[in-house]
Amino acid sequence: MRILGIDPGIATIGFGLIDADAGRTQLLKYGVITTEAGLPLAKRLLRIGSDMEELIAQCKPDVISVEELFFNNNITTGIAVAHGRGVILYSAEKCGVPLFEYTPSQVKQAVVGYGKAEKRQVMDMTRRLLKLKTVPRPDDAADALALAICHARSATSLLQRANLNVKQTI
Repeated sequence: MRILGIDPGIATIGFGLIDADAGRTQLLKYGVITTEAGLPLAKRLLRIGSDMEELIAQCKPDVISVEELFFNNNITTGIAVAHGRGVILYSAEKCGVPLFEYTPSQVKQAVVGYGKAEKRQVMDMTRRLLKLKTVPRPDDAADALALAICHARSATSLLQRANLNVKQTI
């Protein structure tokens, strides 16, 4: 299964593409999409949308894994990120790629085994799981890879399979 992980943002959107098969994950590609700070919001959103559609066309993912929004102290930044995330969701739907959303705690649980793990622990486990010499940079790309790994582990869990079987028999 080819999984495209997306760490949403407005200035920097991280992406990470992995191939997951029978519990093994292989890094295919990672990076960021950026928008210029001086551009009006509408132009930044347009850029994110067109770049996402191009990325999806190039990567040809089977699924997309996106982080759910988590508001820290700065609600203004959270609202801007929400705009960017909305465009990302729209782009995935427009391109016909199934979309899965995960909270930061779910990502930490899937990658590290502890839902309250520190960011550096998640980044180091991402590096280890993908058999890399160094942690991918920038952080947004590493976060996107962790999201892809999260989906790979969640989609193959026995609980998930059991739920799929129940849904298929109804």
